[in-house]
Amino acid sequence: MLEGKNILLGVCGSIASYKSAELTRLLVKAGANVKIVMTHDAKAFITPLTLSTLSKNQVFSTYYQADTGQWNNHVELALWADLILIAPITANTLAKFASGGCDNLLSACYLSAKCPIMFAPAMDLDMWKHPSTQKNIQTLLNYGNFMIKPGKGELASGLYGEGRMEEPEAIYQQVIHHFEYEQLLKGKHILVTAGPTFEPIDPVRFIGNHSSGKMGFAIAELCAQLGASVSLISGPVALEIYHPNIERVTVITAEDMLNAVDYAFANCDACIMSAAVADYTPLQKAEQKIKKNDTEFNITLKKTTDILQYLGSIKKNQILVGFALETENEEEHAKIKLQKKNLDFIVLNSLKDEGAGFGGDLNKITIIQKDGATTYYDLKSKSEVAQDIINTLIKYL
Repeated sequence: MLEGKNILLGVCGSIASYKSAELTRLLVKAGANVKIVMTHDAKAFITPLTLSTLSKNQVFSTYYQADTGQWNNHVELALWADLILIAPITANTLAKFASGGCDNLLSACYLSAKCPIMFAPAMDLDMWKHPSTQKNIQTLLNYGNFMIKPGKGELASGLYGEGRMEEPEAIYQQVIHHFEYEQLLKGKHILVTAGPTFEPIDPVRFIGNHSSGKMGFAIAELCAQLGASVSLISGPVALEIYHPNIERVTVITAEDMLNAVDYAFANCDACIMSAAVADYTPLQKAEQKIKKNDTEFNITLKKTTDILQYLGSIKKNQILVGFALETENEEEHAKIKLQKKNLDFIVLNSLKDEGAGFGGDLNKITIIQKDGATTYYDLKSKSEVAQDIINTLIKYL
């Protein structure tokens, strides 16, 4: 099942590190090539000899092997891996990964990685629930990493609750699922739009909205991880893209986005329009900064081209996905938009959902398909929401 796959297993200093032995055995038995990087504290819980014996490879823990004079090249280790799996990962290592801290071999491998990364937290209940831990986890999810959620159970402190690292068999199954899922979009070209558009009033001022682009960027990253080539057309946002399969085009106005989307649409297999494109733009754009003279200032607006409706009118075999952000009669308005714009399915957001919406890291969606099938989802991280959206897209493709 994992024949020929290279897995770099990171082991941190937690009582749960004893589970790494069984996890290693399962991965090797399935045909994977496993190399292990341990933190210094991990060696107090499980010996390198145990993991070396089970993995049939040298175990690494330092940059430099004093006894052999060998340098352990973190870049080579990271590039060797098809998957980096950190199980267990502690609150300390989570914080390092989230902030870019790099004081050991494992964190150096993480920062050098080009492959997907999965992590399985293990810590006590209060540590797990602490806002800083949750913030660090959210940061890693936003980077496109995958979390194997801890379960509930007896903890080393004697408390009962969340923070117990998932069992080796369950982690192993998620690794299997990852490699099965990994290339589901291979050979597909996905067009994604993200962020706002800015409609200039003069050289200084503009009409815009609060879209951060996080949802569209999470979708683009996931599509690329699943093997697709991705065209990401983004309005002005302060986000970076990391995957080499993504070609990013940055635009400013609704007209810019229309031109970029029109150029890319013919060659895509699916188009996911998550951008918050301005519906109106100033009729006149001043050449110079407008001075503050009068107590009132009026701007005449004109409609922009409805990009989504335009694509719905010209599409052939492409799957077309739209978004709807509503404040009232949400489902009714979303269904009208779905039909009017000839979409295959629509992703509905509501500004009434606490914790969801513009700017944040969470979202709560409803997916409505053209046959009327409706699926409701809980409040989740935007990377998890992206998975729900792409799971629906895969059924169409």
